[in-house]
This record gives sequence, C-alpha cells and structure tokens, in this order.
Amino acid sequence: MATHHTLGNQGELSACTHLQKKGYSILEKNWRFDRAEIDIIAQINEYVVFVEVKTRSTNFFGDPVFFVDNRKQRLMIKAAEAYLEQSKIEKEVRFDVIGIVINDTGSRLEHIEGAFDSRG
Repeated sequence: MATHHTLGNQGELSACTHLQKKGYSILEKNWRFDRAEIDIIAQINEYVVFVEVKTRSTNFFGDPVFFVDNRKQRLMIKAAEAYLEQSKIEKEVRFDVIGIVINDTGSRLEHIEGAFDSRG
C-alpha cells in the first residue's frame, strides 16, 4: 500500500477514536456516492455529522484543514443528501473537518465543527 494511503488510514483511525471519545457514534466510514466519498459519518445528539479527514506528515504547505476546497464541499453535500435520503434520517446536519499531522515527532489533531454548511 502506498505511504499516503497508510498515512490516510492512520488519520481516519485517529479521527474515529477522537470522535468516539467525545461521545459520537460512528455510523459509516468511507461511504461512497457517485464520485464523492465521505470519510466518516457520525452522530451526536440531534446531529448527523459528515466528516472530512485530512492527514499530512507535515504542515509545511499549510494546515491540513484548509485543503477542503469548494469542489470537495459540493461533493460532500451531494453525498450527504443521498445518505440522508437512503437512510431515511431526518436530523440536523453538520459538516466537520478534522486535520491531522502525523510524523516522527508525534501527532496533532484539529477538529473544526461546522467547517462549512450545505450552501458550500
């Protein structure tokens, strides 16, 4: 497996652990619809939370949370709408981003709740 895939998998595992420690229930991982993939779908209280996880080995080019562009946001929104319809879930929706830097010196996780809304 390529190094970036291994790093990405590590990041998603760390993100799931982080969310569960905060009381979230994980509903799905790597859920796909059309050309979109949602890394984590979770639930907490009245919210269904769609989470994009960005993992890097360095923040040299910028913080990982800033790499969720408008195109990715639109794809996530479309996939989230499909998920809610297929699952027949009627709850409030939130889009979060978790940025993780993992390297030889340790790791750092940043969780931005409500990073963007359904208008993109």
